[in-house]
Amino acid sequence: MTIGKIVVWLIVGALAGTLAGRVMTFSKRGFGFWSNMAIGMIGALVGGFLFWLFHIDLHLAEIKITFEDLISAFVGSLVCIIIWRLIRRATEKKPGTK
Repeated sequence: MTIGKIVVWLIVGALAGTLAGRVMTFSKRGFGFWSNMAIGMIGALVGGFLFWLFHIDLHLAEIKITFEDLISAFVGSLVCIIIWRLIRRATEKKPGTK
C-alpha cells in the first residue's frame, strides 16, 4: 500500500461517494455535494483497505485509475453509509421517551 494508492482511493472516492449517495437515497442529489464527497473519500479508504486485507484482486484492465479502485471505493462508500445509518438509528431518541 503506497501513498499514491491512497491518493487514488481519495480521488476515486469522490466519484464513488456521489454514486453511492444516489443509490442509497434514490435521488439525484444523494446526501448533498460535500457529504457525498466525504462519504466517498472515507468509503474509498475503507473499501481499498478491505480489498487489500482480503486480497481481493478483480484482475480488471489497468489504467491510471483502475476499475478495481472505483469498485472498492463504491463498496466502501456503501459500507460507510450503512454503518452511519445504523449508528444514527441507534442514537435517535424515540418519540415519547425523555
